[in-house]
Amino acid sequence: MIFKRLFDIVASLLGLLLIWWIFPIVAFLIHKKMPGGPAFFCQKRVGKDGKLFTCHKFRSMTVKHSGSSVSVAGDSRITPFGAKLRHYKIDELPELWDVLIGNMSFVGPRPDVPGYADKLQGDDRDVLKLRPGITGPATLKYRLEDEMISDFMKDFRNMNYHELTTNYPQIKISDKEYAELIVKSDQEVAVWYNDNVIYPDKVRLNCHYYRYYSFWKDIEMIFATVLGFKVKFAGEEV
Repeated sequence: MIFKRLFDIVASLLGLLLIWWIFPIVAFLIHKKMPGGPAFFCQKRVGKDGKLFTCHKFRSMTVKHSGSSVSVAGDSRITPFGAKLRHYKIDELPELWDVLIGNMSFVGPRPDVPGYADKLQGDDRDVLKLRPGITGPATLKYRLEDEMISDFMKDFRNMNYHELTTNYPQIKISDKEYAELIVKSDQEVAVWYNDNVIYPDKVRLNCHYYRYYSFWKDIEMIFATVLGFKVKFAGEEV
């Protein structure tokens, strides 16, 4: 994947040179609309070979907050301006720096917080052989993940067990597990849905990406990310 790394260096450098002027504008707006905190959000994430690195993004949440790394559309931690940054993926522009210095790639699995990718077992650990990416097959499929989890939450609270397992066949859950889940808080259900449905599917897509890597598919996914169209990958459209 030497050519992939060369592309990352050249493209991220050109990208930073072209859009550097956006950074002070967004930083100013964050300080204006979300005062009391930094413009950038820096957090340790799991990178290639399971090594931790500092990931850089524009801040989209309130300064003082706690809770899960799983967020839902309408999450009180996310400010109105932060929601716009997330929706249009502007919050991820600082990751171009992470690509340039070699901690990330343009295409690959999204960098996870400790407790997810670093705990993968067996063949699923192939994901750790990749540099985390700004975009990728899982990112494309779940490009509006916050909204998707929010939609599931609405359905979950309005469906019985039979309706849930019929409308969401990917959910494998017993009557007993459903009864235990239905009494949990929205945030706990959101984490359960992420951990048991979304995240395993992301791992499947990212493992397929590693095993059947194509540079031209990388280019296609980058254009799909920027222009908003779907691509065929692993037998489905993402």
